[in-house]
Amino acid sequence: MRNRWLLRGAAGTAAAAAILLTSAPAMAHGAPQRPATTSQTGVAAPATVANTLLNAWQRRNRAAALRVATPAVVRDLFTSPLRSPDVFRGCTGNVCRFAYTSVRTPGGLNAIVMVVSGNKVTKIYMPRFITKPANAAKHLFAAWRAGDRNRGLEVATPAAVNALRWVRGPKGTVPYSFMGCSKAPKQEFRCSYWYEGGAMHMWVNGSAARGYQVYKITFFAD
Repeated sequence: MRNRWLLRGAAGTAAAAAILLTSAPAMAHGAPQRPATTSQTGVAAPATVANTLLNAWQRRNRAAALRVATPAVVRDLFTSPLRSPDVFRGCTGNVCRFAYTSVRTPGGLNAIVMVVSGNKVTKIYMPRFITKPANAAKHLFAAWRAGDRNRGLEVATPAAVNALRWVRGPKGTVPYSFMGCSKAPKQEFRCSYWYEGGAMHMWVNGSAARGYQVYKITFFAD
């Protein structure tokens, strides 16, 4: 099956139009088991909350989405160029995942991941459509600084994410300075962070039409 990037048709340029995908119903490849709607405490099951938000997004019903998600989550989801995911993978605790199975997305998530607290989705992760290499590198660096692996996977492959020390992150006394991105062979870019004693290079591929992702990280010592 040919790889395709996963964007809704509203995202773009004429060059991207040929590969953009229109919205499709979620769970096209299988429906989840119906979860219990509420617990004995009156709190909805995480799967119920997550599916309610996804359905509101599919209908472009912002008011319904705001009843089950924070304004920040709704803003993030409703401004995304993504189409709907294909299948509901269930919830692990309060973290629910809707996966893409028929297309390729930027980064390593390949899913929309919702974190549910009480009766609302309070955090959401999804593949990001980033049109500049530097912004992909900066997104990953900010996620690393926050110790948030899922946020890193929004814009980076698992190999790139695993190359970083997520327990510690870029903390301590050594400051990092972003030195920009330079063109590399094969339509790639090298985005560099310098620190005293060395540098970290984030290797970025993709395009403005498909979105950029960090696919590899290398380190250089003086």
